[in-house]
Amino acid sequence: MPYRSTEILKPDDGRTPIDVVVLPHDQRHVRRKLLHMQHDDVVMLDLKAPVLLAHGDLILTETGETVEVIAAEELLYEVTPKDRLHLVELAWHLGNRHLPAQIEEARILILRDHVIRDMLTGLGASVREISEPFHPLRGAYHGHHHHGHD
Repeated sequence: MPYRSTEILKPDDGRTPIDVVVLPHDQRHVRRKLLHMQHDDVVMLDLKAPVLLAHGDLILTETGETVEVIAAEELLYEVTPKDRLHLVELAWHLGNRHLPAQIEEARILILRDHVIRDMLTGLGASVREISEPFHPLRGAYHGHHHHGHD
């Protein structure tokens, strides 16, 4: 019988999770969803409103137990600009294409796409392949729901 949850807790709750769910960025925006835990159990989320699950969030089950959300490693490009102004220019080009991007002080992370890589290198950026959890900004690209996650 699956666990059921109607509430998400922040990581500082102090509870020890019974299991984890590992989710890529495009599966962390949820309202109602069946999530498969690492040890073969499932938890049915049934939230009042859509939420963006963050790495470390805790799914509170009706039995009072918690399941930790882990951001999955994803195949990304690390985009390194020449300077801060170049970072802003690169971010503008990516935003203009409505691409999910994790913008940091000295780099931008995006999902791998060879056409976008070529555009960025053409604009003078350094681009290298990496694999790590992806935390794109929400908003401009409207969190594209490719797979109907809500």
